[in-house]
Amino acid sequence: MFIKSRTESNELQVYKLLDKRKVLSIDDAVHYARLEKGYQGELSFDERVGGISKDWLVLNDLQLESNSTHFQIDSTIISQKSILLLDIKNHEGDYYIEDGRWYSINGKEIYNPVPRLERSEFLLRRLLQDHGYTIPIQAYLVYVNPDFHLYNTTRNLPIIFPTQLNRFFHKLHNIPSNINEHHKNLAHKLTSLHKEESPFTKLPKYHYEELRKGVMCAVCDSFSIEDKRIAIVCKKCGHIENVDSAIIRSAMEYTLLFPQRKITTNDLYDWCKGLKTKRTIRMIISKHFQHIGHAKSSYYVIRNA
Repeated sequence: MFIKSRTESNELQVYKLLDKRKVLSIDDAVHYARLEKGYQGELSFDERVGGISKDWLVLNDLQLESNSTHFQIDSTIISQKSILLLDIKNHEGDYYIEDGRWYSINGKEIYNPVPRLERSEFLLRRLLQDHGYTIPIQAYLVYVNPDFHLYNTTRNLPIIFPTQLNRFFHKLHNIPSNINEHHKNLAHKLTSLHKEESPFTKLPKYHYEELRKGVMCAVCDSFSIEDKRIAIVCKKCGHIENVDSAIIRSAMEYTLLFPQRKITTNDLYDWCKGLKTKRTIRMIISKHFQHIGHAKSSYYVIRNA
């Protein structure tokens, strides 16, 4: 049972929007590709987990804090007798270990993920103890990409390699999964401790003026949109979307990219590149956003935010 489902992080969503509205620098493009690849790897792991009919309690993408230290867990599985702390990796290519250090096959040293896994395990154990829970934790690095290989590894490393995934899931299938209220309370406690804002977020610098304006197709991200009164039609893929939906979606994109800006009719009119009149935009936004202030100083905020 997925108690906390996985969604795209704000960081990934921002990069995805920026990639459509400006030319990313090489470093930003590389970081965006890494985020997207990691997320796809996590989704593939979730699919495997969901394919096993067990009563586990699964919590994804937990952002937690223990002893004033932040840590993140890709997947947390609460079973009958233990917690599985899983760091999902979607790396590909050949790597090797030499004198405890990790390298890509071309000899470039890379980050060793084992100490961070051990740190997360320690912090989670301490967090649980602080809240009165004593349950064993098993922590693993899980590599899901079949094109990944690590040379010179030792048997004692907490790593699940792609060739071991089937056996790993077979082992999970045999783990007792009689979940009771104690386990459910633990899951809800961890969910309540989750922090929406991640200190590990790395956003690029960007400015409103440099971004391409206009409403994008919800399916193919094309800016080639034709206005058909109550709907918009993508000239590239033919997707049809209700105008209200398109304007609200664009407003949410604007809010995500510029959280410090107030949402005004004039700004959304400019952001949507005049797709509809200011009066129409005002009418649509008023249905879904809360109106604050009066006259020229008025603006909108997301309801129940």
